[in-house]
Amino acid sequence: MTLASYDAEIEDSGFEARSRERRALNHGIVLLEKMQAGQLSLPEQTDAFLYIRDLWSFFVQDLSNPRNGLPEQLRAQLISIGLWVVKEAERNREGQLSDVADLVAVNVAIRDSLG
Repeated sequence: MTLASYDAEIEDSGFEARSRERRALNHGIVLLEKMQAGQLSLPEQTDAFLYIRDLWSFFVQDLSNPRNGLPEQLRAQLISIGLWVVKEAERNREGQLSDVADLVAVNVAIRDSLG
């Protein structure tokens, strides 16, 4: 494999990873929007919060890995956002909050930034 083809392969795999991340975030956003519209039962709401919490827990774990290719400062900022999302999802799931608008907005902003 030539260096150019290796670089193309890395770029393709990065594009595929971002595409998977966008799809995962989009699924969570759809769930949160359905919740806002009153279209989810209580068990479905719980599942939606667990999905968002688990998704962002995965992202935080990946971002914490020193082998993650993002710049350190960006990783730190995304980890901070991720920890906030995890806490907000848990607070909502436990009934401490009743509005998911901020969760939707943050997830949409991150999804849209993935290009």
